[in-house]
Amino acid sequence: MSTSGNSPEVTLENIKEASRRIAPFVHQTPLQPSRTLSEITGREIHLKLENMQKTGSFKVRGAANKIYSLTPAEAACGIITASAGNHAQGVALAARACGVTATVVMPEKAPVAKVRATQAYGATVHLKGRNYDEAYQYACELQRQEGRTFIHAFDDQAVIAGQGTIAIEIMSQMFDVEAVIAPVGGGGLLSGLAVAVKEHNPKVKVIGVQAAGAPSMVRSLEEGCRCCLPSVQTIADGIAVKSPGELTYRYVEKYVDDLVLVDEEEITQGILFMLERGKMITEGAGVAGVAGLLAGKVRLPVQKVAVVVSGGNIDPLLLSRLIENNYPQVSSL
Repeated sequence: MSTSGNSPEVTLENIKEASRRIAPFVHQTPLQPSRTLSEITGREIHLKLENMQKTGSFKVRGAANKIYSLTPAEAACGIITASAGNHAQGVALAARACGVTATVVMPEKAPVAKVRATQAYGATVHLKGRNYDEAYQYACELQRQEGRTFIHAFDDQAVIAGQGTIAIEIMSQMFDVEAVIAPVGGGGLLSGLAVAVKEHNPKVKVIGVQAAGAPSMVRSLEEGCRCCLPSVQTIADGIAVKSPGELTYRYVEKYVDDLVLVDEEEITQGILFMLERGKMITEGAGVAGVAGLLAGKVRLPVQKVAVVVSGGNIDPLLLSRLIENNYPQVSSL
């Protein structure tokens, strides 16, 4: 149930409007220099720490902008969404703040921490499907039965505009930024960033990093149209999406300068790097950009770079396993 059909175009102006709308609700997260990444890349690298955002992820921005934009009639119906976990928490928290009832469908193997957090924020959670796409199909069926207002995780004008508010902050914190790097799954984050950055200054590079185990946006751009992968498999559950959105595909195609893929080992090293060097807990999707830099896969023809660390909601059991299986590498970072 993409909501992109007749949606107005996302513009820098409505991203700025979204920034004003959600400012009382979200944190302005730090843009922190990384000495080690700067030394590794020979560039000036700053990390936009959305793992320090409310709910531990950038997703609350788009969810809040969408829910705050609902008409009274839409809000009165209650809302429903599908999510691998981070969007679920953002929707649940924003819905509670607005006094709106929320139902969330999550994959059966969604990280337990994300499920519990979503429930703690007051949402009713259904666990259905093996992945996000199957959870999404069930949510669509449930929406038709219950008449709730659907909040898409990424393919929605208001959601994209909300995610783009990160770029507004980056450009105010680092006025001479020359490149922005961000993870990409369904494309909501990368689309919002790209619109804001390119409409502000077309010379700034925008680069997306996607998991090789879920390369839906990369494959779609290669084929020249949206494609749906038969399956996805990655520890970066937040970007494990079979197909990009209709809106997001168009914005990425129009505005994004480059997309690269990182494999599971590279994502793992990104998580461990942030833990050991940054003293921060991050998730697989959140460190895709960092992983791309560590692996030398991101081409940087410019000097001043902002990298979005999009979330920190990793399953503690997964983190424990990654540390145990990579202990020699962790100790040598």
